[in-house]
Amino acid sequence: MDTLQIQIEESAPPIRLDVYLTKQLNLSSRSQLKERVVEIRLNGKKVKASRRVTPGGRLEVLLRPLEAPQFSAEELPLRILYEDSHVIVVDKPEGMVVHPGAGVKQGTLVQGLLYYVKTLKETFPEESVRPGIVHRLDKDTSGVLIAAKDPMTLEYLSSQFRNKRVEKTYVAIVKGSPLKGEGSIVGNLVRDPKNRKRFRMVEGEGKKGKLMETWFRVLSRFGPYSFVLLKPKTGRTHQLRVQMQAIGCPILGDPLYSRKGNLSSEEITPRLYLHAYALRILLPDEATHRTFYSPIPEEFKKTLRKLAENRGERDGDRSVRRSR
Repeated sequence: MDTLQIQIEESAPPIRLDVYLTKQLNLSSRSQLKERVVEIRLNGKKVKASRRVTPGGRLEVLLRPLEAPQFSAEELPLRILYEDSHVIVVDKPEGMVVHPGAGVKQGTLVQGLLYYVKTLKETFPEESVRPGIVHRLDKDTSGVLIAAKDPMTLEYLSSQFRNKRVEKTYVAIVKGSPLKGEGSIVGNLVRDPKNRKRFRMVEGEGKKGKLMETWFRVLSRFGPYSFVLLKPKTGRTHQLRVQMQAIGCPILGDPLYSRKGNLSSEEITPRLYLHAYALRILLPDEATHRTFYSPIPEEFKKTLRKLAENRGERDGDRSVRRSR
């Protein structure tokens, strides 16, 4: 059994303990919490999960240990952009989950990597879920992703992400059009209290949440739609999706942060129109940075051509090359 100790903040609202703990443990529902909790003690006394939070109180929660996920390597059609003895860089397709998790036991990028890199499982004996994974892309986001083949490389690359020494470039088709041609979007990321799967951005000094910043440039404007270049300075969950929605330009096809647009499924391929286009990073034993590119997907190009036809604009693909 695992014992979790939590000092409840003085500003905590008087909500139920199970609601409070669900948020603290970053779980999606109270039913998930119920599966793990054996006993809850508040200030040393055993209490029910329905008890109200006591601001400033001390919680001790006895939890059942998480079961190690059972999954195996799979032969999946991975597109390899680069590989050496330390790293492997892949072009993750839209719709592929990076690693197994709740409800996802097969078809993940990790399982494909385990099949392709035969030594990966033995190299990371303590990591059963994310061997070699340096960073993630959302399931519905396509593009370039780098993974490590050994623990030393994993730490070397991960430190660059932590210290913001990696340059990431995305392209997106968004609804609406930013008022400025380029600029920065700065705010704090907080979880949406009405929907645990969503996040939102809050602005202003003293606001809670995690700071996030993204630089953007409008590459092409197509009336009610725009083609934009995005360079996140931080790496928060759903960052680009949340920030574009916050400025009134949600990403086309986003099931969480955007309503259905005017384009029909006959005109465009249904997907999230967000693509990790480039990654600039320093590899082990090298003195200069490398930049890896993932070609813009065909469905992006098709949609851009459709928007160009509707508005007399040219395909924005050339604009991306000029902005490298």
